[in-house]
Amino acid sequence: MTRLEVKNLSVSFNTYEGRLQAVRNLSFTLEAGETLALVGESGSGKTVTCRSLMRLLPKNASIDSGEIFLDGRDILTLRGREIRELRGAEIAMVFQDPMTSLDPTMRIGNQIMEALRIDRRQRRRLSYREARKRTLELLDMVGIENPEGRFHQYPHEFSGGQRQRIVIAGVLACNPRILIADEPTTALDVTMQAQIIDLLKELQRKIDTSVIFITHDLGVVANVADRVAVMYAGKIVEIGLSEEIFYDPRHPYTWGLLNSLPSLDETAKSLYTIPGSPPSLLNPPAGLTPIGDPFAPRNPYALEVDRLREPPLFRVSDTHYAATWLLDPRSPPVKRPEALEKRRREYLERSIYSSAGL
Repeated sequence: MTRLEVKNLSVSFNTYEGRLQAVRNLSFTLEAGETLALVGESGSGKTVTCRSLMRLLPKNASIDSGEIFLDGRDILTLRGREIRELRGAEIAMVFQDPMTSLDPTMRIGNQIMEALRIDRRQRRRLSYREARKRTLELLDMVGIENPEGRFHQYPHEFSGGQRQRIVIAGVLACNPRILIADEPTTALDVTMQAQIIDLLKELQRKIDTSVIFITHDLGVVANVADRVAVMYAGKIVEIGLSEEIFYDPRHPYTWGLLNSLPSLDETAKSLYTIPGSPPSLLNPPAGLTPIGDPFAPRNPYALEVDRLREPPLFRVSDTHYAATWLLDPRSPPVKRPEALEKRRREYLERSIYSSAGL
């Protein structure tokens, strides 16, 4: 069952330098119980996309076009109280830094209870006793030891990984249908990253929620996502099942992301980087929509047509699509980089996420 459907979403920002097109004609779906990873470099539009789902865009942002259907209801038509009821009960978000989500002057038990007692879906206000009991259950569920004893502590008394668990507990208080995780492991060490990802997978099974996982690191989602959408310059340039993206990537940008994963070979002397920088999305600049592929200046496999026309999404399979002219039947055959194949196999087989059983 399709839980979320985004159709032709375009979001822009009014800045001092001009109009910035952060998201351009974006479309995707999210199924019930599915984990979809949005992957791409900083500035590719991942977070703006998800903040649009939450209706949490700043005042200088505008949704220029598109539709967002949640269980068949277009959430872009909601106003005021309806939007407030959407957040938490329908869609909830775990942000990158837990300290920006927690009130440093408020005990963690009270913070979670506050979310519980204003849950619009309950249609009633929970009593203090009911909210406290549920809060202790949530703290135990996310792996906080001795929840009774830690209920009255402040955020600074917890480690970074524990604070992220507390944030997740607060988000889960209202049993959201969709959970957005915006780079929730970036501020944590590698071991804690594996534990938080494992926790999110376990909780997803328990509460039957759909997850959108935002990250710039393909390696983080190797064994987490059901599907992966690779974003570049405000658009999805490749989308498919996780195994399709990792074992049969078709877009040169996806090749670059996979090739830039850290090598576990001790003899490796350097880390591969994609040449150049993402394009500016102001106004838009010459060479971008509607003319030319924005990735062309960084693409070593670029064809002449890449500088003239932006490619559509070509069908690779029923579940796999990529926006590259290399998939056009008239294009010359191109072999994927040999280093990419080695790096991809090595990372999938020996990464800490695989060894952690994720």
